Amino acid sequence: MDTNHVPTAAEGLPLEPGEKLLRGFQRFGRLSAAGGITLILMTVIALVWANSGLYDKYHYFFHVMKFDFTIGTWHLPHIYNIAYLINDALMAIFFLYVGLEIKRELLVGELRSIKRAALPVFAAIGGMVVPALIYVAINGTSDIADQTVRGWGIPMATDIAFALGILTLIGSRAPLPLKVFLTSLAIVDDLGALLVIAIFYTEELKMLHLGLAGGTVAFLFGLNALRFRHPLFYIVPGIALWVFVLSSGIHATIAGVLLAATVPASSRVNPQRFLKASRKALDHFEEAGDDGSTPRESSEQRAAAFAIKTNVNQILPPLHRMEHALGPWCAFWIIPIFALANAGLHLSGDLGGMVTDPVTMGVFFGLFLGKPLGVIGFCWLACKLNLAALPPLTTWRHIVGAGCLAGIGFTMALFIANLAFKGDALHLDAAKLGILGASLVSTIAGLSILMTCKPISEADAENAEELDAVKLDKRSRTHTPVAKDDNFPKAKAS
Repeated sequence: MDTNHVPTAAEGLPLEPGEKLLRGFQRFGRLSAAGGITLILMTVIALVWANSGLYDKYHYFFHVMKFDFTIGTWHLPHIYNIAYLINDALMAIFFLYVGLEIKRELLVGELRSIKRAALPVFAAIGGMVVPALIYVAINGTSDIADQTVRGWGIPMATDIAFALGILTLIGSRAPLPLKVFLTSLAIVDDLGALLVIAIFYTEELKMLHLGLAGGTVAFLFGLNALRFRHPLFYIVPGIALWVFVLSSGIHATIAGVLLAATVPASSRVNPQRFLKASRKALDHFEEAGDDGSTPRESSEQRAAAFAIKTNVNQILPPLHRMEHALGPWCAFWIIPIFALANAGLHLSGDLGGMVTDPVTMGVFFGLFLGKPLGVIGFCWLACKLNLAALPPLTTWRHIVGAGCLAGIGFTMALFIANLAFKGDALHLDAAKLGILGASLVSTIAGLSILMTCKPISEADAENAEELDAVKLDKRSRTHTPVAKDDNFPKAKAS
């Protein structure tokens, strides 16, 4: 049961013809695992397409066919084909969404509290450091180390859509605190991957464009300080920011994260004013309809309805509105299109040589072994040093299963692989093989472990918050009240 579900006005009414046609898609879209299922489907399509008689068309469409965006004498730099457009432009929107998630978690989510964030932060650090070390250990001594070591950042990534999709499939055997833990881990992991991309996978910097990008970010923060709240005030300069970052040498997707940092995260009004104004608008709507009129005929009812809509925009921070709007586009369009363009691994006749390639081995063992070892080891260390504690209802078996699922490094790992081995098709294919193989094995291992966990009863789940408070109190030894921000509407996690 979804404890966060709020009925809408149309709920319970007979479906209209258009709604009947779309009902199946809408029900699928509401599934927690829908994004992961779509991603898997597009990955399978990419693999089948790339290993069929149509491989030449696949390669030509995404990687050879020229793409040129020109306005007068100006043309969009560094976008040479469809794959570049997807990886540098569409993925910038995805990274905007990731940046909004990170900012929300830091301000009002699980990462706002040092005590709550300690365990997933330690887990994420271990899950980045150990896989990178394993990759370097395997590739550092190879004969082609100068060509392959550059891929050390590939096994550091965790794919949150896949991992949470798997957790959803096992139902009550995965308690809510475990899902929160894995989500927080993946968000910290994303932040680490962004830093790696910005610092270690940046080409030669062009200071003029870098300065223009910095000036645009300062301008956006100025808009935030002046309390400009409409998303267009950030999206339009954000496009200019993307062009400047694209031209500066830093990967263009970083523009999405920089833009997210400037988006306001506070409400225009507090909940009390929202309730008072909305009730007045509803009363006005009801009074205007006493004569049986509807908004189609009554300008007063239309005005009341628009006032309610304005109130909703004023209580919801721009950050939350943008994140909510971008979520479905990222889950069902941007990430699947990215997978279609980048997961098409063409398996040639020398498959044995590709399997034993040090890049394949480094990525595979970095994700499949390094991720769980890093996550479990650093969690154990944090608990041993009394810096963190396991979430309520969560056992070490849950942590081991979650550590295995963290080895599903699909989207971000493929993205970093494209940066690490740009222009090196042989090692890029080897990295893809390692990513796909490790993600598959990690999924099987994580599922096998978590399916042996005891299901969580509803009574235990209801006591989760109290158990969490007790654990936090034991760690701190003193009770410290947490200040509440009335500018943010509260909702239970689901």
